[in-house]
Amino acid sequence: HKWVDEAKGGVASGEFGVASGERRVASSEIGHSQLRNRPSQLASRHSPLTSRLFRATILGVMNSRDVTQILDAIAWDERGLVPAIVQDAHTRQVLMLAYMNREALARTLETGQTHFWSRSRQELWHKGATSGNIQHVREIRYDCDADTLLVLVEPEGPACHTGEVSCFYRAVPSANPLRRRQSVDHPSADHPSAILNELFAVIRDRKENPPPEGSYTARLFAAGATEIAKKVGEEAIEVIVASAENDIDQIVYEAADLVYHLLVLLAYHDIDIEALYAELKRRRK
Repeated sequence: HKWVDEAKGGVASGEFGVASGERRVASSEIGHSQLRNRPSQLASRHSPLTSRLFRATILGVMNSRDVTQILDAIAWDERGLVPAIVQDAHTRQVLMLAYMNREALARTLETGQTHFWSRSRQELWHKGATSGNIQHVREIRYDCDADTLLVLVEPEGPACHTGEVSCFYRAVPSANPLRRRQSVDHPSADHPSAILNELFAVIRDRKENPPPEGSYTARLFAAGATEIAKKVGEEAIEVIVASAENDIDQIVYEAADLVYHLLVLLAYHDIDIEALYAELKRRRK
């Protein structure tokens, strides 16, 4: 297939967030009732400054006072640790769970790459320092009790030491009723629909970081909006022809082509795929 090779390398690096490429970071609001025994931290967690500091982190303009203020906003456990859930910023796949202490979070804030505290080795470790599978931080959030971190990253390789993309590659058998009741609004990362997010991330990367040669997607972006729109029209006609001929396999094949070219068109106009999801959700009765 003419674009299958585009996804073979996985999700390459690219910007996460607004269409202009500016990285954005959101901080969680903390309710008064959830700040039991931590009233001194209320002001900093509600303050716009805290949100701005997290934004500054990703842009690499943190100073030591700002880092200290963020570290003080976290509810560390009795061991001085906080769990950090690491998630792919593009596909939303949960990659791993690790722990940070103050030093690890400070290093993460200062460098823009994940650092953790190894409970078994009792030492700081920089993710990817040995394997090369570095995780570039795009957003950090903390939960309502400020005792858990969510770190959105662009990974350079698999998160798991086994070579799997995610440490959560083993599933509970499908007989589990919880799995049967999985929400259609929030499919898991291994759900078939997740391929759209992964494909869109690859397409957007081809736009922002075009390879020297051999990429059909990069050639489409170079050709411009008119040529991309023409390809969308051509693929739509091919779907219509396949439908008229009642050729089921061809309908599926051409529909995949159409969806791919539509995603290229969205990326060309800097429209995030989340906007498409939001519009579809708005129309749902």
